[in-house]
Amino acid sequence: MTEKLAIENLSEKNFDEFVKLMKLFADFEKLTPPDDDARKRLKRDGIGKNTKYEAYLFKINDKYVAYAIFLMAYGSFKGMPTLFLEDVFVLKEYRKKGIGQQILNFVVKKAKDRNCDRIDLYVLDWNENAIKFYEKNKFKLMNWKIYRMENKQII
Repeated sequence: MTEKLAIENLSEKNFDEFVKLMKLFADFEKLTPPDDDARKRLKRDGIGKNTKYEAYLFKINDKYVAYAIFLMAYGSFKGMPTLFLEDVFVLKEYRKKGIGQQILNFVVKKAKDRNCDRIDLYVLDWNENAIKFYEKNKFKLMNWKIYRMENKQII
């Protein structure tokens, strides 16, 4: 049975719940969760006028069960906007209930409303459930290697 989700923009009111969900996602992905400085940047960059990303929280019966983060990029060859889906996380006990599909449908609508040519995202290679989910939804694996230069090399 698919449960109906209430959707909230990230705000001062729900920011602590957002961070709680993000910590659980970091645990799931075996990554370090945001520290105090990162939380300050997340608040500054996600709430207010000049945001660098958009975040939405999803609730069932007043319980926050999921979140999604995305930001806009640009596809140079087609000269059209791209929506980059940074995170989608659903609490373990709410998975396999159609919530991920509702969130993805919400994100796809945002992309359509913005005349995006595509939606890009990354999936960890061991996350088979996410891979199956995205492939079921017509995402295709790109045969690219992703390179990263981190903070210490940039400064």
